[in-house]
Amino acid sequence: MTGIEAPQTTREIRQPKKRTSLLRSATWPARISMVILAIICVLAVIGPWITPHDPAQIDVTRALLPPFTSDPGFYLLGTDNLGRDIFSRLIVGSRISILVGVLGVAVAGVIGVTIGIVAGYFGGWVDAVLMRIVDAFLSIPTILLILAVLAILNPGVTTLIIVLGLTTWVIYARQVRNEVLEIRERLFVKAARTFGSGNFFIATRHILVNVIPTFVVLSTLSVAALIVTESSLSFLGLGIQPPDVSWGLMLTGGRDYLATAWWVSTFPGLAITLTVLCILFIGDWLRGHLDPRLKATV
Repeated sequence: MTGIEAPQTTREIRQPKKRTSLLRSATWPARISMVILAIICVLAVIGPWITPHDPAQIDVTRALLPPFTSDPGFYLLGTDNLGRDIFSRLIVGSRISILVGVLGVAVAGVIGVTIGIVAGYFGGWVDAVLMRIVDAFLSIPTILLILAVLAILNPGVTTLIIVLGLTTWVIYARQVRNEVLEIRERLFVKAARTFGSGNFFIATRHILVNVIPTFVVLSTLSVAALIVTESSLSFLGLGIQPPDVSWGLMLTGGRDYLATAWWVSTFPGLAITLTVLCILFIGDWLRGHLDPRLKATV
């Protein structure tokens, strides 16, 4: 009996484990967030062609109309102080708000990941110099640094993306550097050095691919943070400038009418809150899925 059962046990051991797909492992909050975020992104792409009204058309005779008003056109979310349709402006404004968040993270990620890999891989004086630069950036409040730069430069979409990227890269640099310090001591990196692989090859083919999960998790959370930052800067008048539309700029336009026309600021604020919550739920799920240390504790 033992001789018959042994091969059976061996086959069972050698049987490959079924891998759970990325989407199937998602929690329900993450799945719902992905659907909502996908709808927002689609609206951001095709928004200018499906808006019920011209988002830039001013008609003071229809100013501050409440939601669900027909006068004679239908205004789902009402109008602002200049008579512009809030629903149409929300759709158009989503493009700039999401674009600033995504491209700002892209700029910060490229700078931060590169510096983090170089500092962690080479170590020594290179690591010391780069980390002191990171410490210098961390010692300055981010919002204060952004305000100082934007006060000198001309505010705009491109300027805002570059400034946000150049002031938030330190998060990636420090986290990636800590990951690389551990990865460079693994056997496959030492084997690559033994076989004569160059530093650039090792950094791109062995180290970079292993820090991508960390970057993905950080970037999802950073997109949410940059959307909020863009809204704050636009609210202060240093972010997106008219005639461009963003959710933060819409908030600014409605701050004087909170008591009499709550919908002017409420709906842009809800759009920001919903988008940021969706991104945070997705980021939290990705962190649990991609981080092996968290998997081990489940």
